[in-house]
Parts: sequence; structure tokens; C-alpha cells
Amino acid sequence: MKFSHIPVLLDECILGLNINPDGIYIDCTAGGGGHSFAIAERLSPKGRLIALDRDPDAVKAASKRLAEFNNVVVIHRNYSELDNILSELGTGRADGILMDLGVSSYQLDEESRGFSYHSVNAPLDMRMSKTGMSAADVVNGFSEQQLAKIIFEFGEEKFSRRIASNIVKARETAPIETTQQLANIIRESVPQKARRDKNPCKKTFQAIRIAVNGEFDHLSEGLSKAFSCLKPQGRLAVITFHSLEDRIVKQRFAEWCKGCICPPEFPQCVCGRKPQGILVNKKPIEAAQNELECNNRSRSAKLRIIERSADENG
Repeated sequence: MKFSHIPVLLDECILGLNINPDGIYIDCTAGGGGHSFAIAERLSPKGRLIALDRDPDAVKAASKRLAEFNNVVVIHRNYSELDNILSELGTGRADGILMDLGVSSYQLDEESRGFSYHSVNAPLDMRMSKTGMSAADVVNGFSEQQLAKIIFEFGEEKFSRRIASNIVKARETAPIETTQQLANIIRESVPQKARRDKNPCKKTFQAIRIAVNGEFDHLSEGLSKAFSCLKPQGRLAVITFHSLEDRIVKQRFAEWCKGCICPPEFPQCVCGRKPQGILVNKKPIEAAQNELECNNRSRSAKLRIIERSADENG
């Protein structure tokens, strides 16, 4: 299948990054290269774009899409390694960094990747990097308590215990190997009303995918690395697709924008702490109606942008 992915909030990202044609930019989640292409075509020959992705299929697609640009390099790496990557390339700090989180349209649509609960008889995989622990390993190897915890915390699923219990019962007969098998177990584990309201598989599939790929650990580390790799007045733009990852981004941005941390009873500041960043948009940017009409994936997208303080000591 061709790597097809419509870049979400594209115009808003480009505007928010405030691109300097001679600057250094990083797309931490290159995917099919849509955001990267829009950045690259705005750079002069002096500018540079570094496009990363942990998915080898995405790296191939982005490399092909960006082949016309001499000042672009596409790398098969995780954005949590960003500081090491920049050190190896010898580029110095960046003027702008973009993260488009979550799973891509290609990964959902390509049945062999095992991300979609709509797929019929697809392997239970969900690995973004195509290496390491798979969803089948989690579903068949984790204890009932571990499964319930993952499904509740990463999926915010109120029927997590029942789903975990039924997964364990089912695998006692035979290993759970396909997305259809898992989806059937989930549907049978929730009340009929929950099945009517919306697809009951979404939250559990999300939770298992997050666990398989260590998404929250990589996000927390990646945010820290990205912000530290920005030049003064450089900008970090992050697109999230569900409340859990958006909460992580929102809280981290708030920490960087916080100044004095002295107790409120102190008459004046003695800590000397200054904000490290400034929010470019106070509230998350969401897709406009015209984008919602042509790209359903943009419906849950939220874009947050922060600018690193101009004060090097901030």
C-alpha cells in the first residue's frame, strides 16, 4: 500500500513555526513527508530540514517525497534521541521543531501493521518501528492486572477489568493472534449500550498501541530533548490526538512558562527563576471547518506551540 497521509493542521503549523528561510528545522514525525515538504519548500539553500521517523515505511516514503531538496536529510530514528542526532549531524540548535503524534493514516489502513480494529484477520502487531514487543506479546503475555491497568490508564476505558478478564480467559484456549479476535473479545466484554453508542474497541486498541510503542515515555523524553535543542526564540509545535498525550504536552509547556516558584507568603521573589518559554497560543489550535470536511483525522487534533525564551539564562 502507498504511504498516504494528509498532513493535519498544515497551514497552522507553518504559520506557528514562523519559518526563517535560512534556519534549521526538525520534523520529528515525518510520516509521508507532508509537513516536511511544506517546511522544505520555504527554506533557502542555506536552510536545513532534518526529518525523523521510527517507522521504516515512513522513512522510505518521506525520502521519496523529499528527494528534490538538497538541504533535507531523512533519518530512521526516534525523536527521543534528538540531542544525539543533532550532535552526530553537527548542526547546532534548531529554529523550529514539529511533532505530529499518534498513528498515521497509512498505519491504520495497512492491515499487516495490525493497528486498526476494523481490519479482518490482521496480525496483532501495532509496532511503529516494526521491531521489539508486539501487541500479541502484550495481549498473550501480560497478567490480567497488568492488562487492566494499561487499558484503564492508557485508554481511559471504564470496562477495563472485564475486558482484561475476558482476554485472559480466551487465551487459555488458544493464543490471541489477530485484530479481529481481540476486537470480538472487547465487544463481548462491554454492555450492549456501549456497543451501540460507538465502537467499543477504540480505547483498548489505543491503550495497547501506547504500551507496545512506549509512546508516553518517548513523548516525555522527546519533549525535553526538543525544547533543549531549540535556539532562543525557536519554536516547538506539537499536534496531539487524544486527551492523555495533550495533557502531557500542556503540563510540560506550563512548566517551561512558569517563572517564580517562591511560596505565596514571600513578600518578594528570592528564587530568581525566569520563564524558559512563552506560549504562542494560549489555547490549543483546532482544525477549521473546511479541513474537518475533507480530513476526518483532524477532528480530534490539537496544536500547541511554545517559543523558547530569548534570554539564554531563562
